[in-house]
Amino acid sequence: MAAERECGDQPLRFYLEAIGCEATTAAAVVAARSAAAAAREDPKRPTPPPEQLHDRNEAAAREAPAGAGKGEPSPQWRELERRVASCRSCALAERRTQTVFGSGDPDAELLLIGEAPGRDEDLQGEPFVGRAGRLLNRMLEAIDLTREAVQVINVVKCRPPNNRDPRPEEIAACRPFIEAQIRLVAPRVILLLGRVAACAMLGEQRPLSVLRHRWHRIEGIPTLVTYHPAFLLRTPARKADGWSDLLQLRARLEAERGTARR
Repeated sequence: MAAERECGDQPLRFYLEAIGCEATTAAAVVAARSAAAAAREDPKRPTPPPEQLHDRNEAAAREAPAGAGKGEPSPQWRELERRVASCRSCALAERRTQTVFGSGDPDAELLLIGEAPGRDEDLQGEPFVGRAGRLLNRMLEAIDLTREAVQVINVVKCRPPNNRDPRPEEIAACRPFIEAQIRLVAPRVILLLGRVAACAMLGEQRPLSVLRHRWHRIEGIPTLVTYHPAFLLRTPARKADGWSDLLQLRARLEAERGTARR
């Protein structure tokens, strides 16, 4: 199946074990993709052995400049970040260590929106760190993306006490910042992580099980709902469903790229 052809060993192990697939090694994936690209460029050119292709890719990765392919923040982005850092529009500002603006590429194709910073995020100033963050990294790698290549934000910029769900007035206070980030990033696709983010961004109160199975739009941008990584850690039985959402996301991203090239 297509999922097996494109999966790497570590990124997909979490999902493939849950749905009964056998993971393909990362070296084999690199070799197959490099060979296919070489064949398209020159069908008569002999294909190097897999281990040689793997060595070439590792060398290229080491030689690539730091931050290659990452969009530089615009002055408008920097100004918005400054405004968030000084915001005191709701009571969450009183107890925060720092605001959590977002992370990743400000010109990303994919924007991920979660619910709220937790303790680790409040301390580090970055969304999705700790176990949930590591799982999110693996989810992205499973569909050939990295944290550096996407933009990740939350519906509120400060940690709620005791990691409770953000309240409506707190979400409303941050909403202008979120809308500004969406406009500045202008992603091809948005992914909402979890019930809180889905309800806040879509204005819905229906269960996540209902919201997951269809495409929505936020400011005209195709938007998909999936489980929060923390929920998947607590509920392993939903891993296969999470993988299904990722496949749907990847297909839509590819379709949107194709449309843009026409």
